[in-house]
Amino acid sequence: MSDAPPHPRDVFSLDGQEKAELSFIDALGRGRLHHAWLLTGPEGVGKATLAYRMARRLLGARPDPAFGALGSAPSDFTSRQVAARSHPDLMVLERATDDGKARKSIPVDEARLLPGFFANSPAVSPYRVAIIDAADDLNVNAANAVLKTLEEPPARGVIFLISHSPGKLLPTIRSRCRRLAVPAPGVERAADMVEHRLGLDRRQAERLGRMAHGAPGKALQLAAAKALEADDTAGEILRKLPEIDEAALLALADTFKGAEGQARFELLFERLADQIHAMAVGMAGDRTPAGLDRWAGAWERLIRLPIEAEAVNLDRADVFWTAIADLRAAAKAAN
Repeated sequence: MSDAPPHPRDVFSLDGQEKAELSFIDALGRGRLHHAWLLTGPEGVGKATLAYRMARRLLGARPDPAFGALGSAPSDFTSRQVAARSHPDLMVLERATDDGKARKSIPVDEARLLPGFFANSPAVSPYRVAIIDAADDLNVNAANAVLKTLEEPPARGVIFLISHSPGKLLPTIRSRCRRLAVPAPGVERAADMVEHRLGLDRRQAERLGRMAHGAPGKALQLAAAKALEADDTAGEILRKLPEIDEAALLALADTFKGAEGQARFELLFERLADQIHAMAVGMAGDRTPAGLDRWAGAWERLIRLPIEAEAVNLDRADVFWTAIADLRAAAKAAN
């Protein structure tokens, strides 16, 4: 359960996105292939996996219907080149580096390589293809560098931009792309994938599917991050409020150090916020929901605090105790 999900370039199956695939196939078949596609939808629904599937098709990988409408044979030479990151006609911009570490953004120096890449004719394929995963991770200068390429569409070139929050992108980038919606397949499909891939029991798989709001990739990420444990911890904290087990919380706060501690810290805040949101939705159905405003305020701070902690390098333990104080005050107001 601790194994991280595979990189999208190594995934050959994609369930639940048949409509998006057929839209692309139709455009390609009718000779109306747009030079830039903006793949939008929640994180973990398969946008990057879909981008690699479309890229393999454009690069000439042998189709394999066993893997769906846009499926390609994993054993095909082109597929193996893409997986090995050695295809001469494919360029990928992403936060991850060669050593697997994630940067805060995609740097402008890499985005400025796009015009030169597309200035050349395809080396061995029908098209040259670029994947930007994700366009949300472009800093301001990098976004402007990408825009210059979009303003001058390359011949026999296609760019796939992945976005979890398209509203935050430059309007000029959005306007030059054809948008392709990639919706979440739903809790049942997400649970099916987690159950099949990880061998979890159905109850655990469905919990992860609900946490991921029906996004299969997100459910797998949550499983790898031990989100079930974090969710149990969040539930225990909330059930005991306004009482507090200071020794247990001190021990928990001590686990927030380092890179792994940051991930644990952010996941706990996410699980607390999700459980409070669900509780607040239930309370909103009451005529006089006591303390609803306080719970709503606590929820907003749970969303905001981890972002602020990273931005100005606040001590995570201190931030955690601030959140606990908010939660205790909200619980007392509700009693």
